[in-house]
Amino acid sequence: MFALVDCNNFYASCERVFNPALVGRPVVVLSNNDGCVIARSEEAKVLGIGMGVPEFKCRELLLRHGVAVFSSNYPLYGDMSSRVMTTLAGFAPSIEVYSIDESFLDLSGFGRFDLERYGSEIRRTVRRHTGIPVGVGIAATKTLAKIANRIAKKHLEYDGVCVLERDAEIQRALKLIAVGDIWGVGRQWASFLQTNGIGTAADFAAASPAWIRQHMHVTGARVQAELNGHSCLALEAVRPVKKSICTSRSFGRTVRSKEDLRQAVATFAGRCALKLRREDLRTSLVTVFAATSRFNHESERYWGTRTLALQEPSQDSIVLLNAAEQLLDALYQPGYEYRKAGVLLAGLNPADAPGAALSLFPEAPCTRDGQHRKLMQIMDAVNRRYGHGTIHLAAEETEAWKPLQKRLSQRYTTRWSEILEVHG
Repeated sequence: MFALVDCNNFYASCERVFNPALVGRPVVVLSNNDGCVIARSEEAKVLGIGMGVPEFKCRELLLRHGVAVFSSNYPLYGDMSSRVMTTLAGFAPSIEVYSIDESFLDLSGFGRFDLERYGSEIRRTVRRHTGIPVGVGIAATKTLAKIANRIAKKHLEYDGVCVLERDAEIQRALKLIAVGDIWGVGRQWASFLQTNGIGTAADFAAASPAWIRQHMHVTGARVQAELNGHSCLALEAVRPVKKSICTSRSFGRTVRSKEDLRQAVATFAGRCALKLRREDLRTSLVTVFAATSRFNHESERYWGTRTLALQEPSQDSIVLLNAAEQLLDALYQPGYEYRKAGVLLAGLNPADAPGAALSLFPEAPCTRDGQHRKLMQIMDAVNRRYGHGTIHLAAEETEAWKPLQKRLSQRYTTRWSEILEVHG
């Protein structure tokens, strides 16, 4: 058995945890540069505020209904996610963190438990420990657990917990789910299936296996088997090694100077290096890109990108920053209005893996990873204790390129200077 635990309207819920006045009030969270709506509370959904809608298009609606609007506060959301996942880890021998706001739990051997009561206990504990509301779906396969979770959240009579064990319950649930809402069925496949008379998950489960395999190959066959209670997708308690890591941002304003662009790229390289060290990986390929706005048709457009191979794989911020600056020197063209830049790391391997990178691109100087290892460990330890950015390389950070965040809430759990104060 699997349980899928999914946080309700996660970003909006995080904002409510530290501001109880928001309970019952519509809340939305905006993307980088306060551009589009990326999260909505239930009250905001009722108002008809859609996902991905640009803020300026729904501004009048937001003002008219007194909607609380926030800039995305990723340090807060990431820390709250970690707290939720840590709590969930106490409920199962294995857990797969599927995304920032959802996890699969392995409930194999829990057959003697009252699973509905167990799911309710998970909900209560997560709410008590973190303040975040969650929905719980429990079933014999991951795909059915996804469906159970969707039903638990959409149908109030389930009180946030849906267990699909008996055949009759499963068939009733499958009839409630549109084929396009099945995990693993994309928009194009949904359109194709609907054209061929398959409109619900029940229709998909009952379709000819030969027809499904002929048209949707092994992926479709696997989804169908999962819907019929045959587990094909194992829990990934250990994440597969990432193929790449990227940090990029759209700027809050136009950036023209090479120095401003250099500081942005240095910051992105530092953040990528931190991600490498957190996952105990090293990179052998560094790519830097910078671009003008694709929406501005009045000025000349430019997209520049360069890649460099390191002589030795590295996770050292100094090494990666030097490589990124070298690449920026090669791609920068004066006279353009830059609105976005980023750093991409590829050729990732575990830090203890033997061997060096094969040079397919111009080579960087020797990385000297070991020389800076102690420095990186100290820098990471200080930032963990006192908050991200307490110590950083001098080349990082400037206000010129940073995204717009006019409605940013406090980083209550990761910055001592922004911790919530309670006065008696």
